Order: sequence, then C-alpha cells, then structure tokens
Amino acid sequence: MSEHTIAAPTSEAMQELGRRVAGMVHGGDVLLLSGPLGAGKTTFAQGFGAGLDITEPIVSPTFTIARELDGHFADGTPAHLVHVDAYRLGGSAYAPGQDAIGRLLDELESLGLDEELEDPGENTVVLMEWGEQMATALAPERLEIHIDRPLDSSDVASAGSDGELTSNGTRTVAFVPVGKRWAAFDLQ
Repeated sequence: MSEHTIAAPTSEAMQELGRRVAGMVHGGDVLLLSGPLGAGKTTFAQGFGAGLDITEPIVSPTFTIARELDGHFADGTPAHLVHVDAYRLGGSAYAPGQDAIGRLLDELESLGLDEELEDPGENTVVLMEWGEQMATALAPERLEIHIDRPLDSSDVASAGSDGELTSNGTRTVAFVPVGKRWAAFDLQ
C-alpha cells in the first residue's frame, strides 16, 4: 500500500481531482472520503459526479444519509453512484456487548445500505464520506481519500451557517489504495 499525496490549491483543482479519479473507477469500487468540515469532501464529490457524467447536482447527503445517482463510466457503460455520508451514523445506543462496528453495521442494515456497501453491484460505485470507521468491516478493497486543510483562527470565524468552513487554502489530498484492486493506482 503506497500513499499518493497531491495538493489542491483551489475548489476547481479539487473538482478536477474528483473527475480524474472518476475516470479510473468501475463497478464494485468503494471509495472512502475523510477530512474535517470544510476540507472539500463535497467539492471532490462534485468533480467525481461530473466525471461520471451525472447531471443531477451533487450535494452533501448529510441529512439524507445516502443519495443514489446515475451516470456513465469512462467507457460509456451505465454507472450507479451511491453517495453516503456516515457522519451521523454510529450513535451511542449500543446493545449489550455490541461494539462500534457492530452498531454501524446495524444502522447500515436498517437503512438498506449494508449489502450495497459490502458487495456493490457491477455498475455501482460507493463514495462514502466520514466512513473511515467502517472501512475494514465493509470494504477490504477500497481507495481511501484523506483531505486535509490548513486551519487558523480566521477559518473558525468564517464558518458559514451550514457548518462548512468557507475560507480558501491549499488542501492536501492523500490517496491510500487498499487491496489488490487498487495496487496500481497512480494519478501521476
């Protein structure tokens, strides 16, 4: 597993990274997107959706947990994107003896997402935000995308009403390929 790190100085650069990664995916792929609020996860997802020819707007699925959108892979075959936001999953209501992963899997099952994540269909790609806590339980083959951003005190003051940080700054995007499917991953 070798990590690739790329700088994204603008929103456009972050969207372009998303487009480039979308050009490399195929059905059955799982991508995990992580980073602090305002890091650019949704911006990456918008570029990813554009790269899959999705015409509907890509918005953070925070309040819906998951959105399903249709487009096309780079080779023209139909693509089904499941865009999941796991931020609110994994509450503290554990059954006796239940661990955090067990709780998350129960929540995913109640939402009907467990099977899609464990075994995406041949035309399905899963892009999960805030899913790092579920990674090993759900997807032994995955591309982890960690977005980091510089923070200073002015960033906190500029947080919008939606909780997203709005100031600019170069983001650092680390791609960590996990499993044989992603062994040859290289954006260079």
